[in-house]
Amino acid sequence: MKQRRAKFLFSALCWSLVWGGGPSPLLAQAPDGASPLSIGARVEMFVDDTLVDPSLTRNVSLRLQAPVRREVVLTTDRPWEGAASAYFTVIQDGERIRLYYRGYVPEGGDASGQQVACYAESTDGVNFTRPNLGLHEFQGSKENNIVFMGVEAHNFAPFLDANPNAKPEERYKAVGGVDGRLFAFSSPDGIHWARMQPEPVVTQGAFDSLNVVFWDKQSERYRCYSRYWTGGNYSGVRAVQCSTSDDFLQWTDPVPNRYRAGDGSEPPLEHFYTSATTPCPGAPHHYLAFPMRFVPDRKTISPIADGGVSDAVFLSSRDGVNWDRHFLEAWLRPGRDERNWTHRNNMPASGVVQTSPDEFSLYVSEHYAWPDNRLRRLTIRRHGFAAMHAGAGGGEFTTRPLTFAGANLRLNYATSAAGSVQVEIQDEQGRPLPGFSLADMEPLFGDEMDALVKWQAGGDLTDLMGQPVRFRFVLRDADVFALTTTALKSQ
Repeated sequence: MKQRRAKFLFSALCWSLVWGGGPSPLLAQAPDGASPLSIGARVEMFVDDTLVDPSLTRNVSLRLQAPVRREVVLTTDRPWEGAASAYFTVIQDGERIRLYYRGYVPEGGDASGQQVACYAESTDGVNFTRPNLGLHEFQGSKENNIVFMGVEAHNFAPFLDANPNAKPEERYKAVGGVDGRLFAFSSPDGIHWARMQPEPVVTQGAFDSLNVVFWDKQSERYRCYSRYWTGGNYSGVRAVQCSTSDDFLQWTDPVPNRYRAGDGSEPPLEHFYTSATTPCPGAPHHYLAFPMRFVPDRKTISPIADGGVSDAVFLSSRDGVNWDRHFLEAWLRPGRDERNWTHRNNMPASGVVQTSPDEFSLYVSEHYAWPDNRLRRLTIRRHGFAAMHAGAGGGEFTTRPLTFAGANLRLNYATSAAGSVQVEIQDEQGRPLPGFSLADMEPLFGDEMDALVKWQAGGDLTDLMGQPVRFRFVLRDADVFALTTTALKSQ
């Protein structure tokens, strides 16, 4: 919706009287000496408190947004798949969405060379087909969608290499392996795979889970997030560590992920069975993770003896090592389906894909170890994993001093019919800039993902580019998910 004048004047007037048009009433609590943050023209999601000055926040909280369970997109019912199919990876490659996953797990467990990695594809993220690849024989036939066979298929984890210097024959890369030996693979097309060298590339870790790799545009190096046990030798807590590499073959020693709760404390370690770590599409400086949180000492119904129940949590990071855990609660609960309350369920696939202009799709495995083992699609608002939220009583927050490189301020926000969002631009000391005070802006209301913020003089912020400023947000029954500054557009 657009900003409305006539119908909202009374509400705007009342709101200005409540909150005023001068300096924030919380200004006296502002910290001194902080260097301005440079946000350039990036999409900045409110998934942590990096941009927010906590001393200038009142009646606003950072709120996690739950995904919506959509349709089942794949049931692992082929003879080479089955109840133990798992470790899904989804990749967006232009108009095609590629899906990789573990198939057959025979007797012999993780170390069996009979394990297979399978492939499916889609153009919409909903309807997936299994191409008949004819590459690997299974029970006397090559009519299947198997792309890799061997021990490393247990947790084969491909990615599309975004490194601008990647060789064409290595456009896709992957890792796989167990028992302290993680091997590197490459492919020109994501279908035909070859080991890059005989020796493992990472050896410090257990790797008995889905280990995630990708090219990190921010640091211009590869990242590998792998499984280790805090007590060593499969004892203690299942945990996640990070290694980096310039060439995908020589890796640094792994560094354990570090976590910080919303109050600044270090939360107790929980079993993170997987990590599903990924740069956020459209905002790659935000590292996101969707670990399957495993609770090993609980058990409900189960078709096999293994105990434990699980759900999924949400994490974010700005450097890939230090992770924000504002949200200790579940991001995805098992729900009312009793078959999701058994061990190793509710495991998010690795990868986030954009399936419409307004929507991200993620995927989660359900009914693990049951005959109808399957993969379900989840959706969430684009760049809407969390939000700064105020209730009907209203609230406000102000950013730390920052500089920006775009000429327009745009918001991803939503309000109720009676709610509103206002923005004031201040100098570093919290003084409203002429023409950009609350009194100069009529409240936004509606539900938009790219709303242009305008004041009485318009929305052109060209003269403020590169100058340290603060954005003061006044909310009523509203959520602000993200902000960005963009090139000047017609207004």
